[in-house]
Amino acid sequence: MSTFPQSNNRSNKKKSYRTELDDINHAFGKIAPQAVDVEEAVIGALMLEKDACSLVTDILTYDTFYKPEHQIIYRAIFKLFQESQPIDIITVVNELRKSGELDEVGGAKIITQLTQRVASTANLETHARILNQKYIQRSLISSSSELIKDAYDEASDAFELLDKAERNLFNIASGTIKKNFARMSDLIAEAKLAIDLASQQQDGLSGVPSGFDELDRMTAGWQKSDLIILAARPGMGKTAFVLSIGRNAAVDFKKPVAVFSLEMSAVQLVTRLIASETELSSEKLKKGKLEQHEWHQLNSKISELSEAPIYIDDTPSLSIFELRAKARRLKNNHDIQMIIIDYLQLMTVGGEISRNGNREQEISTISRALKGLAKELNVPVIALSQLSREVEKRAIKVPQLSDLRESGAIEQDADMVIFIYRPDYYNINEDGEGNPQENIAEIHIAKHRNGSTGNVQLEFIGNLAKFRNINKVYARSSYNSNGLPANQDFDHAPGEVILGSKMNSDFYSDQGEDGVPF
Repeated sequence: MSTFPQSNNRSNKKKSYRTELDDINHAFGKIAPQAVDVEEAVIGALMLEKDACSLVTDILTYDTFYKPEHQIIYRAIFKLFQESQPIDIITVVNELRKSGELDEVGGAKIITQLTQRVASTANLETHARILNQKYIQRSLISSSSELIKDAYDEASDAFELLDKAERNLFNIASGTIKKNFARMSDLIAEAKLAIDLASQQQDGLSGVPSGFDELDRMTAGWQKSDLIILAARPGMGKTAFVLSIGRNAAVDFKKPVAVFSLEMSAVQLVTRLIASETELSSEKLKKGKLEQHEWHQLNSKISELSEAPIYIDDTPSLSIFELRAKARRLKNNHDIQMIIIDYLQLMTVGGEISRNGNREQEISTISRALKGLAKELNVPVIALSQLSREVEKRAIKVPQLSDLRESGAIEQDADMVIFIYRPDYYNINEDGEGNPQENIAEIHIAKHRNGSTGNVQLEFIGNLAKFRNINKVYARSSYNSNGLPANQDFDHAPGEVILGSKMNSDFYSDQGEDGVPF
């Protein structure tokens, strides 16, 4: 059985991708997948055909070319293309001369010879795809060989290897193998495009809508790559709230949503959604004791819900590695626009951390992984979280950031932390101004990395497990660090309090108990 060459311990230099690939090919006695003649034809065509580059820039990268000299030449061609400069033998030679790489590729004579290898530019796109296939094969060989070597290592964690294998395959399949940096000009163009698209939205939303008007006005929708932590004490309606959010996004705005439920079964969640949609109580639906008109109401109102792009996974004790793998597949197959997790403390990590029984470290790992998943898939991730019992010990039960259970890392990793507080749950029927509090839910945005904090009022209908906008809302105060009402000026929409970002204030300084900034 052939073995893979080991790294040379006498050298601190890391082997290049090409060197590692050559070692692997030598171990198997094979030549790496390549098509140098096609590479020559493609590069030659790019210098002969005026609009050729625009046909293949989404197919080819520098690494697509096997021969290093061809990588350098293509880099020069692509630079000219980015700068909207003419691409021909003279301009390419001049660009290579300016970068000091002309001699490295063999001089101007080699550049000229490449154009002479071109019989026709008609099949350029097909030739580019051939090169891309060869590159994928080389990438698979390199990735697989690394996994095989790691799998032979007894110290390796099997679940981490599974996650690594799927991540590598996902990157190769999607053609988005990660790079170490991005050019500022590219990032500026991307940011400007996002701003332009946002300006075209009449409702001012740049993210996935929640369906709650005042909340969307504060957040501009759930933003891509954001980790949103939704926390509350048991019985406040966390699951009902995220189901309302998921339903609104999928049904009203046609945004595909993934729901990972670690606490309730998929059928239980759907029953809740049906109760909310049909306005038939969950108790009635559970017993099936419906009147004739209620059966008609049920059948007529669930048709739209049944077509909604909501994907529910109710795997119990789901590990972060399994969740990431499933989320990647859903993104690849259904282009999900939002992920909901109910709830964070029921997830597991596996591996050494789990075996050591360090729950706080495990939760920290999970929260970091969820933030990484949000960035990788470029979707908002909403994760439910428990609050500690310290809330119940205070006279005023409004949650604070310090109440997040088991790990300060949750607050650190989250882009937004939202609390649900229902006064009537604690038998508070009126506020200090005499406004009724029955069925009122306060949605507190306690941390907002890219915006302001504050709170919004919604109506909560308990028997339907449903949140909805309320027509008339009352101006309310926020709360200070001691849980006491703070005076606010209400020079904005009623029902909402906008606070300036407190990321740098003492109370929201994002420091843990050890004083280390988050």
